[in-house]
Amino acid sequence: MKKCISILIIVLTIIACSTTSQNIASTDAASNKKLSDTVRIANDSLEYEVIIIDNGFSTWLASRAYPRNYHSLEYLENKNNLYVTEWNNRVLQPQRYNPNLYEMSINYRPDIHYGYEVNYLIYNYMIYFQNTYKQKLWGYVPSR
Repeated sequence: MKKCISILIIVLTIIACSTTSQNIASTDAASNKKLSDTVRIANDSLEYEVIIIDNGFSTWLASRAYPRNYHSLEYLENKNNLYVTEWNNRVLQPQRYNPNLYEMSINYRPDIHYGYEVNYLIYNYMIYFQNTYKQKLWGYVPSR
């Protein structure tokens, strides 16, 4: 079986957590909403995967994110390294930062080549997260 390193970002509101656990399969509409709020990028040849579950992210990604290839891979990797480092620092400080926002650390290593799509998705989630939840992880945050 292939070794698969997953980068998992789960940020749900308290309401979404309780609603999802109780009603995950209650109606087709709820199932369709769940699917639309989940963004998954998997690349079997690279053996890396990104799963993002956050209400509204898929809509934001389709409507407000910069298009693919707007930023270079090097730019995305540098930004992701800064954002993820600060994210992981906040996960370790639940008394200082909201533990409902920073639930789990992100296993992102700058020495691994994840490819453009994985870096694009992580970068855009970080921008979405900072704008939506009024957080500032590092430096200038585009308001897109």
